Amino acid sequence: MVAVLCLASGTAALLPAPASAAPEPNGERVGDHGYTAQIRRTEYGIPHVLAHDYGGLGYGYGYAFAQDNLCQLADQVMTLRGERSRYLGPTETTAEGTPNLASDTYHQGLRQAGTVRRLLDRPAPLGPTPELRRMVEGYAAGYNRYLRDTGAAHLPDPTCTGKPWVGPINAMDIWNLVYDVNGASGATALKQAIATATPPTGAAGEAAPKPLRAATGAMAATAAPSVAATGAASVPERETPSISSTPSTPPMSKGPRRDDLGSNGWALGRDVTRGREGMLLANPHLAWIGGDRFYQVQLTIPGVLDVAGASIYGTPLVEIGHTRTLAWTHTTSYTDHASLYRLALAPGDPTSYLVDGRAVPMTRRTVPVTVRGADGKLSTVSSTLYTSRYGPVLAEGWTRTEAYALRDANADNLRSMNEWLAIGRAGSVAQLKQAHQTYQGIPWTYTIATDTTGTAYFNDSSAVPHVADDRLKRCALPGGGEDLPGVLDGSTSACDWGSDPDAVVPGIFGPGHQPRLTRTDYVANSNNDSTLTNPAEPLTGYPRMYRAGVPLGPRAQLGLQMIAGRHDGSDGLGAPGFTLSTLQASMLGDRNYTAELGRDDAVAMCRAHPVLTATDGTEVDVRAACDVLAAWDTRDDPDSRGAVLWKAFRTRVGGPHAWWRVPYDPAQPLTTPRGLNGDEPQVRRALADAVRKLAAGKVPLDAPIGSVQRWAGIPLPGCSGGEGCFNVVNASPTSGSGGATRPSSPDDYASGSSFIMATELTAQGPRTRTILTYGQSANPESPHYNDQTVLFSHKRWVTERFTGAEIASDPRLRTTTLRG
Repeated sequence: MVAVLCLASGTAALLPAPASAAPEPNGERVGDHGYTAQIRRTEYGIPHVLAHDYGGLGYGYGYAFAQDNLCQLADQVMTLRGERSRYLGPTETTAEGTPNLASDTYHQGLRQAGTVRRLLDRPAPLGPTPELRRMVEGYAAGYNRYLRDTGAAHLPDPTCTGKPWVGPINAMDIWNLVYDVNGASGATALKQAIATATPPTGAAGEAAPKPLRAATGAMAATAAPSVAATGAASVPERETPSISSTPSTPPMSKGPRRDDLGSNGWALGRDVTRGREGMLLANPHLAWIGGDRFYQVQLTIPGVLDVAGASIYGTPLVEIGHTRTLAWTHTTSYTDHASLYRLALAPGDPTSYLVDGRAVPMTRRTVPVTVRGADGKLSTVSSTLYTSRYGPVLAEGWTRTEAYALRDANADNLRSMNEWLAIGRAGSVAQLKQAHQTYQGIPWTYTIATDTTGTAYFNDSSAVPHVADDRLKRCALPGGGEDLPGVLDGSTSACDWGSDPDAVVPGIFGPGHQPRLTRTDYVANSNNDSTLTNPAEPLTGYPRMYRAGVPLGPRAQLGLQMIAGRHDGSDGLGAPGFTLSTLQASMLGDRNYTAELGRDDAVAMCRAHPVLTATDGTEVDVRAACDVLAAWDTRDDPDSRGAVLWKAFRTRVGGPHAWWRVPYDPAQPLTTPRGLNGDEPQVRRALADAVRKLAAGKVPLDAPIGSVQRWAGIPLPGCSGGEGCFNVVNASPTSGSGGATRPSSPDDYASGSSFIMATELTAQGPRTRTILTYGQSANPESPHYNDQTVLFSHKRWVTERFTGAEIASDPRLRTTTLRG
């Protein structure tokens, strides 16, 4: 405690002095009424924001973020205000792929309904705490100060210089952004399905063309997949899990594979670390274009708050990071965070539905949107949004006899920012648990944490619909299968969500039902369900809504094997036990697990059958391919030769039973399936097709993966989670060539490892290494647009500067003082 107080005192001395003080010798001074802050930027443009209070801290953070990413946030604000059609026309799409008119209709409808304003009017813990309100107000003011000082016509980012949609923002814009992020596993991902829902006009019983299929893809991956030069479509990873449903109703399909959906997180306890302290690996996988990017920052109020890590663009807090004695991260929870309800429509009235035998009219809201035509003239397009007692009605599946509505567990959630602020002030796993209990605001992720005592902790504290097992059995429509909650019956109030006495809001499971685990060795997750968080102590007995017992994907299997190999020293990285350097090496080992399991079998197959038949009947000589695979080291380093061929081969094989000789066995969840089934005709055809596709694209069979997977021209390591890469990357040869605010074409898209953080919580303080894979700025003209991409390509890390002395010792230090 004495050391902490001394540090706080020393840091306080760096805070801005009164206005009469001399200017900073290596910086500049700007001011605004009521706020005081200091921004100290270290190497790679990382800001360390220091303030006396929460308003000043938000002010400094908003100013720093605007310096790097004003255009991106301005674009997001335009979206959240429902003004994209006014400025850009109705047919262009958002970064996530939603047409502007549909996006505007959704957001204008939300604003008309006053949803976010009502949530803001609630006192804490349901509404924002006073400290958080001041921080958000300061953040908006800091952004506006930078815009005012610089001028829209002189912004450094050509993406928005002089654009009419760039202007001041307010606190409500930030709260709308937070609400949008919280709904990413529900309504946010279904904007188009909500905005375009209209009652049918055909004959009775006539169905919509494709019931709910479009909505499914939006839930799992709202941006279009990029197609690399290999010709293999790579599934973009989004930190937004899909709502699954039954094949016998018009449900949402599962979308992209679950093992391709998110992040890796490890909390290592004292039994597996060499120094017997807590260590953490954070490795979220999000889009590299648009508002889902991370921004690295340190936020400090001496004696009150000192937290470093990363924030989702536009949010004023650290969501993944560490304090002096606690570190935490998040991965996408495997459970669903919203429910589909099938509505039985009243006879003769497709805008009324039956509940307990009584007709209930849908609520209608007329939403006007200003639209710019091709001639530049403005007009108004009005749409009607339809809402049921469960939530918005969706476009897909609406016939004259039935429709589908979405109930989102995060529809009333602004609590998330309260919780992240509380975690940022926490010093132990116990205090993090208390934040979970108090706010219950984590929207759709698991939490993985550790502290200086070497305690490792896992919890699914996300907002999960309270559908108890007996109610799920009674209310889920037929055909859902063992691991799917299905579509719920909306015709009876007996199928409404239940609640728990320990839940802060009705309709969700409370802490007493949530899967959680505390260990002294480790907890880990790679977007698998919670069951095998640690195989030595499986998590069982939780409500079926938490989806226990789903087979691990290859990425999750590899992650658990990597931990085991480091624990016993069998991974080739030296003596047993994790150190900071071996944690870094494990993260960027770029192993391809499906290749480890099947490459030798593939070589044996093609050597036994040097000519294989492609899908169209063409005979293909695969001997050269066989030699390339045999020489490959089964890794996806940028210069690995054979990875491109394996990607093209692997993505052309259908179901798991066609690929593996030994199928999945629940009794052996870590080691099955395995063994490439070279006797299966589909597998043989896949290799022949891959060879032909690469030849047609003039891509050599032994092309290094970095030649077809790039960001702003820089070769990238990694591969998809479905291939079994822990370090997930999806990109094309031209990704990042047009900036990172909005993709100019599908091939600009990239996703995967974004903010990577390895932290060791020692008694002397945290030792942390980071990589923000795409850099601090979305501005293609910024020196911080891809400077850390170069590090990522070469497996180099940034040594974090956390203490005041470490920050001050950086020879590249630049200081900006903000004062009134």
